[in-house]
Amino acid sequence: MVWDWTPETLASLGAFLRERHLCDGPVTAKRIGDGHSNLTFLVSDGTRDVVVRRPPPPPTPPGAHDMLREARLVAALADSAVPVARVLATAEAGVVLDVPFYVMSFASGPVVTTRTPPPLDTPGTRREVGYALIDTLVELHAVDWRAAGLEDLGRPEGFNGRHLRRMGHLVADPEGRPPRHFADIDRWLHERVPTESGAAIVHNDYRLGNVVLSACAPGRVEAVLDWELATLGDPLFDVGYFLASVPEAGQGLTPTEELGTALLEDGYPTRSELAQRYAERTGRDLSQLDWYSALALWKLAVLYEYGRRRAVRGEGDPYYADPSLVQRFLDAAHRTAGIPLAPAPPEPDQVLEDA
Repeated sequence: MVWDWTPETLASLGAFLRERHLCDGPVTAKRIGDGHSNLTFLVSDGTRDVVVRRPPPPPTPPGAHDMLREARLVAALADSAVPVARVLATAEAGVVLDVPFYVMSFASGPVVTTRTPPPLDTPGTRREVGYALIDTLVELHAVDWRAAGLEDLGRPEGFNGRHLRRMGHLVADPEGRPPRHFADIDRWLHERVPTESGAAIVHNDYRLGNVVLSACAPGRVEAVLDWELATLGDPLFDVGYFLASVPEAGQGLTPTEELGTALLEDGYPTRSELAQRYAERTGRDLSQLDWYSALALWKLAVLYEYGRRRAVRGEGDPYYADPSLVQRFLDAAHRTAGIPLAPAPPEPDQVLEDA
């Protein structure tokens, strides 16, 4: 479902922003980003710009798209070494829209996906950008989440096994069994669940397209975006997820890797170089990193399969209706785990009830 501002909701938003001295006069709103989850808009009165972030149109999965939780986390990181936008205002459902939203400062700079723009498009600067990405992850995992008042953000103890079980329920049948084409990687992951490497704030969707780079100081990250999935957990999940989003030449691309093909350009560090940088900066043992990357790819396959089932029923985003998106994640998870490629989905492709 496509959502956009009406003249009435835009006028109400303008009044909300004027009351808080964030904008003056009538405002315009332009969708930014190409994600398929929460909606982000650049709002301007012609002089000042702010960003408004709201959830997608309902129905939404229980517990998902909590804008006020996301705003609280971003605000808590404001005084840390992690670059984030400033939270300027929040609104409960019914104040302006029928859903909660929050307003944040506009972080100027490029969001890079398929091509690195000038002046960042030199091999040396690309290398700096790549290392800045992993260094920002290091800074995030070093945040004292207790001192930041985020003890209730999640439960880091037992994160790996619990994450695996909880996500699996989204596509399991009534007896708790995974779909046939998920079974092999599901078994491989369950048989090898590692003890958590530590407890940290985990972004849960950290990749090239979810950061704003600095155009004024090439090689620096201006702001990390899209904190909706952040929680407390094993920091190596973030590392595995990020590295799984980095494409490698000569291999088929997952949908996530397609959003970061700029990383194939000359100069960007390789996956192994990025992993080595993280290990050197943190001292963490990355010997089981393949498990975390396989988990990340499996999780994305689960989420895309969940989205596919909803799309087939006429709910949610039709982007997810293509079953090949799921299969590409499963194949990448199998390659990472070192097991034969995933079988094709059952035929006919039966739509199961959501778990």
